[in-house]
Amino acid sequence: MLAIALLTLVCVVTYSFEIVFGLAGTIMMVMVMGHVIDTKTLVVYSMLPQILVGTIGLARSPKTVDLRFLARMLLFASLGAVVGLFLFYRASSEGFHRALGVAITLFGAYLVLGPRRLRLGPLGARALDMLAGTSQALFGISGPIAMTRLLGTFDEKLIIRNYALALFLSLNVFRGGGYLLNHTIDAEIGIMMAVSAPFLIAALWFANQLHLRVNERLFRRVVAWIILVGGVSMLFNH
Repeated sequence: MLAIALLTLVCVVTYSFEIVFGLAGTIMMVMVMGHVIDTKTLVVYSMLPQILVGTIGLARSPKTVDLRFLARMLLFASLGAVVGLFLFYRASSEGFHRALGVAITLFGAYLVLGPRRLRLGPLGARALDMLAGTSQALFGISGPIAMTRLLGTFDEKLIIRNYALALFLSLNVFRGGGYLLNHTIDAEIGIMMAVSAPFLIAALWFANQLHLRVNERLFRRVVAWIILVGGVSMLFNH
């Protein structure tokens, strides 16, 4: 129970950060709790807080998501998620993990150091949608890829964050369906979810309002640095 209590406390902090900035909750949670709980167990568990973040964040924010645009993103992300679920159950993920870490690091470095804002064409946007889906299904993490794609598409922070939350919510529902079909959520993970859920709901409900206090420039700088740090951490934590 001590490990579950610590997990709950860590998730309250990391996913409150995610509901404000749109990413990094799972990355930070796994970095901290990976020393206490098996990483694959944490990846499966992360479905719960990510669904809560998406549901609460979208329910308590102005409606900025165009469902047709989101559907196009999800189409390509779902194709990637099928690949990710296949790799999750049947193949070694080490090579993909390192390649993904390199890609995220490069994106992050460009966003932090680049002289102008990243602009993506249709082909680059679709490729990142697919990569985000694959990474979400395989590692429970797609924030750095999806946010790179959205930063290269939109200007306003609320629109960027809300599309990210809508994408993550959809991908995690898909991931949850895959887990249920494969009986992946065992008793240990079920207890972790049941104990932590009430505390996460309460924390995320109030943390969502902090997004309104963050200005556009700070939002982009924080997200860029999180993408860079997330990529580097993937290279050195496997």
